Amino acid sequence: MHSIGEMGRDSGLGVSALRFYDRAGVLAPARVDPATGYRWYAPEQLDEARLLARLRQAGMPLADVRLVLAAWSGGDTGLVPRLLDGHLRRLERELADARGALSAVRARLGHKESTMTTSTRTARLTVPATEFAAALDSVRFAVGTDPELPVLGGIHFDVEGADLHVVATDRYRMAVARASTAGHGGERVQLTVPAPLVDAMRALLTDGSPALLTVDGDAVELETQGRRVAGQGLGEEFPDHRRLMRLPEGRRIPLDVPALRQALAGQDGERCALLLTDTVAVAADDHVYESGAAPAGDRVGVNPAFLLDALAVGDDMLLEYVGPKAPLVLLRADTEDAFSLLMPCTLDA
Repeated sequence: MHSIGEMGRDSGLGVSALRFYDRAGVLAPARVDPATGYRWYAPEQLDEARLLARLRQAGMPLADVRLVLAAWSGGDTGLVPRLLDGHLRRLERELADARGALSAVRARLGHKESTMTTSTRTARLTVPATEFAAALDSVRFAVGTDPELPVLGGIHFDVEGADLHVVATDRYRMAVARASTAGHGGERVQLTVPAPLVDAMRALLTDGSPALLTVDGDAVELETQGRRVAGQGLGEEFPDHRRLMRLPEGRRIPLDVPALRQALAGQDGERCALLLTDTVAVAADDHVYESGAAPAGDRVGVNPAFLLDALAVGDDMLLEYVGPKAPLVLLRADTEDAFSLLMPCTLDA
């Protein structure tokens, strides 16, 4: 017999997915311990679970998945190809519809770009080196690495008045931090700086000396203590991060960051479940880690590696929970100027 943890690892479904498919009547365990409720699976169920994982990866609706598994386990191989062909035709229709919708969006974007005017972006400001370094360190983890979206492969500098906001996002998380400045005080100036150039800037920020930051169009330069680094911005429009930050006020929960890091370090999958009560616990297999966590509470899925990145900025942090589909907000308790958003994962996928 396979434990639920072994079955999740060997099938590629994951423990939370196996629980979901048991409750949905798709893949029931061969035996459930009457005392503990722990699930056990027969060896022959492994192939069925792997087939289920592939079908769900292909986006097949659960109703059709049930029929495929029933026909496959019953030896009726004639029905399975018809179900697969029907699903493929449905995907092709959906793809054609998506192409049409995206073509319409591209046309609207083209019209908008033709009516926009480009303003000159120039700023020369002084930033405290330690403050600037802390801001960059707070957001660097969220820089994107997708070659299809090069504009996300850097940190966005947003200068307005006496504030310099730095922003990074890879679509699944976003980090924002602020540093105070002097010498600008003018109109808003924005530039996205590629990650290698940001890292070169960060290497100069070694003490509390003031740093001079200059933006001139797509060119950017940082100078401090007689050392200088300069380069070009990415030259593309960065997403409107202010719009992405507009979230309803949620419930704030203090985090035991060291304990949470330890629990997350034991997660080797791409998702895990958090249990939110008056604290935050990590659920794994059929039990919950962290003492004192009640079994009742809000459950939300996260990427454990992404959450670990967000927790690396400090030990005194809060989690703001808006709802199961809304981004989780990770805040430092000592400042509102640095925070990150983390998109939740579905627990049944």
